[in-house]
Amino acid sequence: MEAEFALFNLLSGINNFWRGEYEKLGAQNLLAKLLNYEYSATKKMEEIDQRVKSWAPEKTWNEMKTLGINFICDKDKNWPISLELATPAPFGLQYLGENSCFTNLTNSISIVGTRNPTSYGERIASDFAAGFADRGWQVVSGGALGIDAAAHRGCLIAEGETIAVMAGGLKNLYPNSNLKLFERIIQSGLIISELPFDTPALPSRFLVRNRIIAAISNGVLVVEAAGRSGSLRTALDANKYHKPVFTIPGPITSPASEGCHRLVIERMGELVTSVGEIIELIKPTQPILI
Repeated sequence: MEAEFALFNLLSGINNFWRGEYEKLGAQNLLAKLLNYEYSATKKMEEIDQRVKSWAPEKTWNEMKTLGINFICDKDKNWPISLELATPAPFGLQYLGENSCFTNLTNSISIVGTRNPTSYGERIASDFAAGFADRGWQVVSGGALGIDAAAHRGCLIAEGETIAVMAGGLKNLYPNSNLKLFERIIQSGLIISELPFDTPALPSRFLVRNRIIAAISNGVLVVEAAGRSGSLRTALDANKYHKPVFTIPGPITSPASEGCHRLVIERMGELVTSVGEIIELIKPTQPILI
C-alpha cells in the first residue's frame, strides 16, 4: 500500500495515461520510474517532478492522520470493486468516517441535482433519501449545496448511511457552509476524495469527480437539473458504466426540471415517482455488487 499511497499523492488525481502505466507496470515499478525521473519533460511532468523532489511520505502520513483522514486502495479488502468502472479508476481514496461503509454498497443509490433547487426538489430529494435509508440502502451524493445536501440530510434523518464524494481534498471541506452537515455524515457515513487532502476544490474537479458518484452506486437518481448541469454529466457517466438512471418529473415550465425531462426524452433516464419503483427496476439486474 505504500507505493499506492505515494502515487496517490505524487500524481494528485489521475488520468488515462497514468492509469494505463499503473496497470501495465504495477504500483512499485511506476513509482520507481517517477522517482528516477524517467518520463519525458512536459509542463505537467515539471509539476510532478517538483512533487517528487519534495516528497516526504512520513510527514504527509502524519499530517493526514492528525486530521483524522485515512487511506484506502485496491489492496484493501474493503475497496469497492465498482470503482474500477470509473474511467479512469482512482489509485485510491482518502476518507473521513466509517470504513465499514465501503462494504455496504451492495444496495446504494446516488442522488444528484442542481445547486439551486426549488422547494419541491429539496423535499423530493430528502424524502427519497429517507425512503432508501428506511429500506437499508446507502445514499451517495456530492456534498454540494441544493439537492446534494438535501439528499444527505434526508438519509441522516432516517438514520441511514450516506457517502459524500468531494471535488477537493479533505483538509478544507467544500462548501464551508455545509461543515455541520459534513460533521454529521462523518459520524455514521463517509466523506471521500480521490485527491490529496490539501487539494483545493477547483470548478473543473466537480465534473471529474462525478464519474465516481456514478460508478460507486447501483444507479443514479437525478432529482432536478437544468438544461446544462453537472448532474447530467453524472447521468451520462452512469449510462457509460451501464448503470440505470432515474429522474423525477417536474412542471414543464420549470427550468430546474429541464435536464430531467431531457434525460427521459433522449431515453437516457427512466421517469420514476417512488423509491419502490427504483428498487424494483434495479434489483432484477443488480449491475454491480461489492
